Amino acid sequence: MSFPKLPIKLVVGLGNPGPEYERTRHNAGFWFAEDVAHEVGGRFASEKKFFGLLARGTGSASDVRVLMPQTFMNLSGQSVAAVAKFFAITPPEILVAHDELDLAAGDVKLKFGGGHAGHNGLRDIQAKLGSGDYWRLRIGIGHPRDSANPQQPVADWVLQRPRREEQDAIEVAVERALAQWAYLATGDTEDAVKHLHTRPKASGSAPTPTAKVGA
Repeated sequence: MSFPKLPIKLVVGLGNPGPEYERTRHNAGFWFAEDVAHEVGGRFASEKKFFGLLARGTGSASDVRVLMPQTFMNLSGQSVAAVAKFFAITPPEILVAHDELDLAAGDVKLKFGGGHAGHNGLRDIQAKLGSGDYWRLRIGIGHPRDSANPQQPVADWVLQRPRREEQDAIEVAVERALAQWAYLATGDTEDAVKHLHTRPKASGSAPTPTAKVGA
């Protein structure tokens, strides 16, 4: 599969605003956005016209914006569309980082295009942009069906803090994703996908197969 070879100009982290949500599973996208802002030398400032916190830093050949919508998850598209329109950023130049129920804590995947899979933040972004042709960084948070309490409602699960071992695994996954920023900033998206989806081999272990793109 071929990918758009355009530098990422807008990184969006999805989450809910407010200290009560800061370390919950649903805010994994915010954690990545904060790390990218630091990487590019940007500082977040509240921008009312963009309905969020926006940082500006230096990418490879142009400025890069990092956005954390402050509209709550299900209205994230309002913020994303406002920034994209103002700075003339096209969907293929956008990377949205979000929590992913269908990946275990510690797993992370990079995907271009597709549906919203029931994620309220992605659903609204897709509606407001009028396109699903943007990049998604899927940060695994696990699913309650695989936990000690499989009957726990998903809405409760995502709004709770992960257990310590899950938090540690998610932080490692975010670091692995951040290590691909140099590729994403230059539009070398194929290498970003390849490197992120290939897990480092442990000493003396059998080769680890490369995960399928967008799986």
